[in-house]
Amino acid sequence: MQSPAPQLLPLLRSALQGEVLALILLNPEQEWSLTELANRVGASVSTAQREVSRAEDAGVVVSRRVGNTRLVRALPSPITQPLTELLLRSFGPPQVIAEEFASVGGIEGLYLYGSWAARYAGVPGRAPADLDVLVIGRPDRDELDDAAQRAYRRLGREVNVTIRSLAWWRNGTDGFHAEVTSRPLVPIRSVPETGDAS
Repeated sequence: MQSPAPQLLPLLRSALQGEVLALILLNPEQEWSLTELANRVGASVSTAQREVSRAEDAGVVVSRRVGNTRLVRALPSPITQPLTELLLRSFGPPQVIAEEFASVGGIEGLYLYGSWAARYAGVPGRAPADLDVLVIGRPDRDELDDAAQRAYRRLGREVNVTIRSLAWWRNGTDGFHAEVTSRPLVPIRSVPETGDAS
């Protein structure tokens, strides 16, 4: 049974197709084995192979064999750049947020929430206009703002950052805590299970 079209980019056949293409096209210098792709998107190798074969037939990826391993990478073509731009803006936020916030110290946890996370989880609704990022820890606000601006330039979406403490994450009782934890969250860097609350 085929999964429904993804809420983030309904032009695609499935969210899995979007995730496989995003991994390959947003990392154009990297070669992926089918096993790596399957593990990253949480699918079987045979499912990843079908998606790769479709993309290869469309002329946006190329593969080669090294022994028994099939390696896949992006193939520059007239449609690759526009497709990559669509994938970046729809399925790319986790990768971009991870990259741009990686150098910011004091982050214990990093999550996407709100409408983008809901669409990513398949919840129907309007296309998200912005990205909501929840930062757990005690980072420098200026560094966070700089990271959010870099992400905005890459994604073409406003990036709204909310900072909360580790103690709030683990024991919060306010309405915002209840709202965030009861709706879809996309972990970029999960809060460790144990440790001292701050």
